[in-house]
Amino acid sequence: MQKTTAIRCGFFISGSVNMALIGIYVVYRAIIVAQFSKLRQRFRMSTAIKLLTSIQASQAGLTLAQLMAQHQDVPRRTAQRWIRQLISDQQMTAVGEGRARRYFARHYQSPVAAAAVYVREVDTFPSFIPLSADSRDIVAYIDQPVEARKPVGYQREFLDAYQPNQSWYLSESLRRQLHKIGKTAVAESPAGTYSRAILNRLLIDLSWASSRLEGNTYSRLDTRELIEQGKVAQGKGTIETQMILNHKTAIELLVENIASVGFNRYTLMNLHSALSENLMPNPSDEGRIRQHAVDIGKSVYRPLSASAQIEEALDILLDKVNQINDPFEQSFFMMVQLPYLQSFADVNKRTSRLAANLPLFRANLCPLTFLDVPEQAYSRATLGLYEMTRVELLRDLYVWAYERSTQEYLAIKQNLVEPDPIRLAWRDVIREAIRDVVRQPNADAFSVIQQIALEKVAEESRSGVQALIVEELRRLHEGVLARYGLRISEFEAWKAGQAAS
Repeated sequence: MQKTTAIRCGFFISGSVNMALIGIYVVYRAIIVAQFSKLRQRFRMSTAIKLLTSIQASQAGLTLAQLMAQHQDVPRRTAQRWIRQLISDQQMTAVGEGRARRYFARHYQSPVAAAAVYVREVDTFPSFIPLSADSRDIVAYIDQPVEARKPVGYQREFLDAYQPNQSWYLSESLRRQLHKIGKTAVAESPAGTYSRAILNRLLIDLSWASSRLEGNTYSRLDTRELIEQGKVAQGKGTIETQMILNHKTAIELLVENIASVGFNRYTLMNLHSALSENLMPNPSDEGRIRQHAVDIGKSVYRPLSASAQIEEALDILLDKVNQINDPFEQSFFMMVQLPYLQSFADVNKRTSRLAANLPLFRANLCPLTFLDVPEQAYSRATLGLYEMTRVELLRDLYVWAYERSTQEYLAIKQNLVEPDPIRLAWRDVIREAIRDVVRQPNADAFSVIQQIALEKVAEESRSGVQALIVEELRRLHEGVLARYGLRISEFEAWKAGQAAS
């Protein structure tokens, strides 16, 4: 009996110890979990604080793309989740839609105050762009909420009323001013001489500035490294990279084929195809007239929806622009009528910006690169065109943008020397020879040059052309590869072959 009791007491004591150990384990586990939870919450809160601090530091607010550029260590979805939470907690407010949506800190007190700052500092035309009284009227109308603006459709009479060389979007005094500031040292040279001479700089400036007007966040340096070295910028979306490369291809299409391109369907379709490659939801829309209706974001403008009507209007547009004598009037006409028609499913404004440069390239005038043009200023000018069929605001922006472009290219204009007539006459053969030599790193370079010169160069010019090809090869470097259609990998392989031989 005593033994049985002792055994039972032993089990009881042993069970008590086990229960005590289990209790200790549960307590410690709860403590560890709680500490871990606090650390995780602290980490999460630090992310939210970082995002909120950045937004508080920017009086004009930040877009999501700008916020992500400042916090590349934060996953995009995490940032979006915290933004929603901060807005729900009234720590932040948002203004705008889509990629233009901006986030503001709560110290603005209300979304209305935030919107006022947004409109004042971002949406309206900056004071450094001079505006006429007519342009200010357009701004006042476009600054109204969408609900207060009258829905409108495509106005065919806007195109029909324009009579080439009788109607003028740009006055005589404005055209005279633009010719004066845009004239280059090679004005009397064959068409395209100036644009070819500045091609490397042009590819960077126009690709960057035009893409930036579409919300692209590549910097000018990023763009240069992508175009010259094929280096993709860190933290940028594939869409942004594709957009830059598409601009490069489209600019080269115009400059390298200046003798054959023109204001015709073939040029326009191929220009659009180059700019829209790999960017359209439906690839069959690349380089094709639009087959369906489209809406314009933040606008009450409704373009034509019937493809037959679009095609008819496009033919009239092209016929009129080809009759215009002045290159600046041609240029601005395309900036007005092409986006207004919305011939394509998307990428209309990009196409118009490059098409607007074609008459300038032909006349050896300074290009219109759109450097430093504010995105919201350009957007408002096109909205004034769409909804009011008024060009004054876009005209004021065009003139300011062109003056800005020529200032950037002033040094190039002053230093540009008279082109070598032999180099100019045989430029295509020179390019072909250099491309063939580099792509055959194991072949004898001089033999390749001799063969091409024998087949394609007149006897009296042969020795001079061969000497120019050799000279070009000696100074070949990464910064001029685009001129010859060469890739960096091909250039590196050729250099390695030269070093080994």
